[in-house]
Amino acid sequence: MSVPPPPPSNLLRFRAALAEPILASFIAGGVAGAVSRTVVSPLERLKILFQIQSAGRTEYKMSIHKALAKMWREEGWRGFMAGNGTNCIRIVPYSAVQFGAYNFYKRFFEDGPGTPLGAYQRLFCGGCAGITSVTFTYPLDIVRTRLSVQSASFSGLSESKKAGQKLPGMWGLMVQMYRSEGGLAALYRGIVPTIAGVAPYVGLNFMVYETMRTYFTPEGKKDPTSIGKLAAGAVSGAVAQTCTYPFDVLRRRFQVNTMPGLGYKYNSIFDAFRRILTQEGIKGFYKGIAPNLLKVAPSMASSWLSFEMTRDFFVNNGSQEPS
Repeated sequence: MSVPPPPPSNLLRFRAALAEPILASFIAGGVAGAVSRTVVSPLERLKILFQIQSAGRTEYKMSIHKALAKMWREEGWRGFMAGNGTNCIRIVPYSAVQFGAYNFYKRFFEDGPGTPLGAYQRLFCGGCAGITSVTFTYPLDIVRTRLSVQSASFSGLSESKKAGQKLPGMWGLMVQMYRSEGGLAALYRGIVPTIAGVAPYVGLNFMVYETMRTYFTPEGKKDPTSIGKLAAGAVSGAVAQTCTYPFDVLRRRFQVNTMPGLGYKYNSIFDAFRRILTQEGIKGFYKGIAPNLLKVAPSMASSWLSFEMTRDFFVNNGSQEPS
């Protein structure tokens, strides 16, 4: 008479739950977001300062290395990391929701568990994942932008600093915006151009990465090496950012649209598009793209590599018997 196997322990059930693809991707996505943003924080902030600088402003009209040196002279290490704490608080749930949602949506298109998707299916699932993650975390994104801008040496902003006004932190700024700029709507200002840019960006990112991942996988192997994953992440990020960058500029402009001293007040997306085009030309839609492309390779490469390593750890750990 055979003895029935003992029921699985709580530890085994917990490890099995963490190994579920959606939950493992959710946790790994959060880790990937924090790692990738911290690695490129100075270039991320510099990109934002370039983006929000309108025609006629010269404070940051200089090369990347000179702008970084200016930031270091005026603000030191804190200038390089300005807004990064908020960015990590934002990017952990944002990246977690994005990767988790992608794995959720792709289940509707798989012929079976783990079946590869077609290029357009990856694009669609990635777009849906981008919209989902933005909707959940957008107030943290707009506050991060404000924190990145408020201590910079733009003349109109400097006047308030000279007057002895203490700059608010993340939660203080969020409360201030809510109370003085229109309630909840203030925390979602710029979300329309954001979604318009994020949906194709995230879709392209997933589509190109999974395509390049196959390209960098050695013959006879299931997965690429770590170098191959880094290369695939760098290529996917560069392609996606270049294609959708004008939407990112519009997003940043609207996020600081009500701040004094920046030289513009846009009435609508169409008004912003028209005025940027007439006052700044096509180049206006690509302000900050140089530091952005410099950061995109290490950012997306480290993001995808840390995501896959963390996800594989949970999946493999959940399939092993505890010792």
